[in-house]
Amino acid sequence: MAHMDSKPRESLGSRLGFLLLSAGCAIGLGNVWRFPWVVGKNGGAFFVLLYLAFLALLGLPVLTMEFSMGRASRKSPLHMYRVLAPERRVWAWHGPLCFVGNYLLMMFYTIVCGWMVLYFAKYATGGLTGLDPAGVDAAFGGMLADPVMLCTATALVVVLGFFILSMGLQAGVERITKWMMLALLGMMAVIAVHNCLLDGAGRGLDFYLRPNLDRFLHAKGGPARVCVEAMNQAFFTLSLGIGSMAIFGSYIGRERTLLGESANVAFLDTFVAIVAGLIIFPACSAFLAGTNASMPDAARLEKVFSGPGLIFVTLPKVFNAMPGGRVWGTLFFVFMTFAAFSTVLAVFENILAMTMDRTGWARPKACAVCCALMYVLSLPCALGFNLLSGFQPLGEGTCVLDLEDFLVSNILLPLGALLFTLFCCHRFGWGWEKFVAEANEGRGPKIRPWMRFYCAWIVPAIVLVIFLLGLRDKFGPQG
Repeated sequence: MAHMDSKPRESLGSRLGFLLLSAGCAIGLGNVWRFPWVVGKNGGAFFVLLYLAFLALLGLPVLTMEFSMGRASRKSPLHMYRVLAPERRVWAWHGPLCFVGNYLLMMFYTIVCGWMVLYFAKYATGGLTGLDPAGVDAAFGGMLADPVMLCTATALVVVLGFFILSMGLQAGVERITKWMMLALLGMMAVIAVHNCLLDGAGRGLDFYLRPNLDRFLHAKGGPARVCVEAMNQAFFTLSLGIGSMAIFGSYIGRERTLLGESANVAFLDTFVAIVAGLIIFPACSAFLAGTNASMPDAARLEKVFSGPGLIFVTLPKVFNAMPGGRVWGTLFFVFMTFAAFSTVLAVFENILAMTMDRTGWARPKACAVCCALMYVLSLPCALGFNLLSGFQPLGEGTCVLDLEDFLVSNILLPLGALLFTLFCCHRFGWGWEKFVAEANEGRGPKIRPWMRFYCAWIVPAIVLVIFLLGLRDKFGPQG
């Protein structure tokens, strides 16, 4: 039976802690890995403008709703529906789905975070220094083929994450995340300035920052596909739909309105994504110029900037070709580790809060149990590149990571965001009036009455389209 006692809710020590912890949940590999790739795939700067527009039109409303549900209920996603609409029990089934979704996300995210740790160690010790392009390719392939190495790196990430959380909300996760996020922002600024000043960086900056209508019109899949990808990126970059943000709403006071706080978190998240492009596009452009290759067009960029090759194959070649490459490579993978680990800590906190709400356990005991369970559940993904490589769940060339990523990104996140929107905006859920009363409490920008139709009908329609298009792209006819 669910444990729902009246113990005082833990709280964050400062507004800065809330903003950086929430931003840390949103900031991750989607910003620093996926964002530059989809920009290159979809024609450059025009895509960036569309992404920013959809972030404001789609991401902000749903993020405000998640924060509002968390702050009003003072519960984790597992129990917040029961508090907000106890007479409408049908909504409560989404709570356990959020629990599963957070575990499923971390089952592959901890693996990739472990890759970042390993590459930081490789650069710090000089293990990648001086390798030719074939050697860089072999280093990444060798890492994936080594089950002991991957499982050890994953164990380090999981154990360290839950150890920090066991120290407490303020003393552990808030204190470490504040320091880590501030360091991440500082490192990004330093690397971006350095890379933008490299010889040959100008063509990459031009592609990234100067809108080109012709590239937009002739991008792969056409303008409609570019618009859909921009909406998709804006939605998924904020980690909406599985309660990852609602939990932090449950930890804050009512001094500030939640639309304003959502805007601040979205700004930090977008800042990291934009600066990641300023790191990656100029560096790759300078590297290509140094090898006497012209700046690739949009079609070639899709290959250059796609998948794990961007971070673990293409960029190590770039660093090895530049003066002081070992230093810049080390700094880059520290930044990447911080970006990934900030999300790990935030989602681990959500898992922990739901576990404590469900069982009534103290934080140390819940950390120990969740740590062991998280590591065991992560093993199939770690082994999917080697011992379980014959398991190809979504077709030839796929692995366990692809399946877990698909379930989270294409199923749980959009459906969860759709449910949050319907619950907050309609009388058969929590209701618009109660949502607005909670969101508008405090100082700052407020939700206006004219926004009701947009939030109640347009936002759910957009989310539903994204969900259906994701299914079509995965299972529909190809080509």
